[in-house]
Amino acid sequence: QVQLVESGGGFVQPGGSLRLSCAVSGFTVDAYAIGWFRQAPGKEREGVSCIDSDDGRTFYEDSVKGRFTISRDNAKNTVYLQMNNLKPEDTAVYYCARGGYSCGADFSSWGQGTQVTVST
Repeated sequence: QVQLVESGGGFVQPGGSLRLSCAVSGFTVDAYAIGWFRQAPGKEREGVSCIDSDDGRTFYEDSVKGRFTISRDNAKNTVYLQMNNLKPEDTAVYYCARGGYSCGADFSSWGQGTQVTVST
């Protein structure tokens, strides 16, 4: 059974950091592209970052480039999203999802999400 479980969300002040984890089961994390998405209240879901299977190429949405880093630990079957210099506009529910071989394919399996709130 394919499962993705996010954790690591929370409340942080602007400029702070959080590390999100996406623990997967039912497949190996390096066999599929894994993406991070977010959805803020009243807004559409948007892609934040993605890591390809195999070569591990990474991609970032423009607003998070230089602040967020996606990485993968094959031994732990987990993908991480390190978020630094957080801004109030980063507030959202963050989801991880399994794609195809590359980040350009559809994402078919999703986690339940973890809330990130950036505020004073």
